[in-house]
Amino acid sequence: MDLNSIWFLLVGVLIAGYAVLDGFDLGIGSLYYLLGKTESEKQLLHASIGPFWNGNEVWLLTGGGAIFAAFPLVYATVFSGFYLAMMLVLFGLIMRAAAVEFRNQIEDETWHKWFDIIFFAGSFLPALLFGVAMGNIAGGIPLDSTHRYTGGFFGLLNPYALLLGVLGLFAFLAQGSTYAVLKHEGTLQERAARLASSISWIWLLLFIIASVVTYIFKPGLWSNYFSYPMLYVVPLLAFIGIAAAPLLLKNGYRDAAFPATSLGMLGMIGTLGAGLYPNLVPANNPAYSLTIYNASSSPLTLKAMLIIALIGVPIVLLYTIWMYWIFRGPVKIDEAGY
Repeated sequence: MDLNSIWFLLVGVLIAGYAVLDGFDLGIGSLYYLLGKTESEKQLLHASIGPFWNGNEVWLLTGGGAIFAAFPLVYATVFSGFYLAMMLVLFGLIMRAAAVEFRNQIEDETWHKWFDIIFFAGSFLPALLFGVAMGNIAGGIPLDSTHRYTGGFFGLLNPYALLLGVLGLFAFLAQGSTYAVLKHEGTLQERAARLASSISWIWLLLFIIASVVTYIFKPGLWSNYFSYPMLYVVPLLAFIGIAAAPLLLKNGYRDAAFPATSLGMLGMIGTLGAGLYPNLVPANNPAYSLTIYNASSSPLTLKAMLIIALIGVPIVLLYTIWMYWIFRGPVKIDEAGY
């Protein structure tokens, strides 16, 4: 495996890590009004993500930095072409952070009400737009011979991208609802379990529909699977993880539902990555596509950055494991607030 392929895999790992970890944050926020019916339940929801949300976003920053270092042309093309969409995502994440930090600082109903709205909107918007962005990458975007995006903002809202956007949204919702099952007890857990079961079945249906639509309208994404049939293991893992979640909940294995949806999320991202390789940003005209070779940094840069990544990523991983171990177990009512 060459350096370019290693960096493709590493960027994929960082993106997948972010989707799994910050996915439950975004899912909790997007389901906020369906999960939290009372003030104490809303405080419990905030408490359940309070120790983790900012650490989870390190994976997004690291992934963005990795793309910038290893594939600068991809960074330039995507961030300039998707500029407005990216700004909306960042605005949502910033407002969500403000809501988590400030909601419980003042005991005032109006104050809580406004920050609840901000928390929901700042979670729902990125959860949807992340999937739309992946849908555009998967479906191909209009690039010219200099690899510049030639479309507009509304061109990003095409049917295929919106389908994958809704698919990604339900993946985040499943992460959030199963995480709520894992971290809460009593009425809140029961409510989360019912939501998680329904959401997971819808997610599975959307995954099947998206796979069929891709096969019909974007057959290029299946080329690697036809050439290397062993790759079918990846979407199979996604299918197993998604389908297992509601079955585990039904049979009383509630603590296992969150790992199951996490497997589904990893499998879904892996399915897309395996289909894209060696492309990073497919163009409508394949001759203009950005690949791991024509969009990469120099071999010296890739080698130097790989050494840094091999030191830094394990540190981030160990810190993440330690943090989740320290704050393991259900959130208690006397721990509410942040």
